[in-house]
Amino acid sequence: MPMYEFQVEAHAHYEAQQSIPQQGVYRFAYTITVTNTGEVAAQLIARHWLITDAQQAQQEVHGLGVVGRQPLLQPGESFSYSSGCELRTDSGSMQGRYVCITEDGEIFDAPIAPFALNVEADPEPDRSSTLAQPSSRTLH
Repeated sequence: MPMYEFQVEAHAHYEAQQSIPQQGVYRFAYTITVTNTGEVAAQLIARHWLITDAQQAQQEVHGLGVVGRQPLLQPGESFSYSSGCELRTDSGSMQGRYVCITEDGEIFDAPIAPFALNVEADPEPDRSSTLAQPSSRTLH
């Protein structure tokens, strides 16, 4: 097992009620689960997204934390959150990375593999499950 590692899983779906296709507005929601698969506690401190639509137009998003938080994850602990984005086409993709820092001060990146944003994708996921939230601990 690597000493410093976060595994990232993403699931996206189309938000038909929030979209206006005739005006080129396609809203997508996604849920991300980040799991500390490393050997030491680490904190997610920043994000970098690259969002690409079907015409290859790209948006870059940089920022601190996710949904206003910078979760500190112990080995084996997970954090899930939901957010969204808007495209001008009915399909596209997202990919990126999280910048993380360990309790011993090492900085590492957690890659976010590309995932599809597609109007024709599966229906909305079941949102009845409770998402695990770590306590609000902060390293830096």
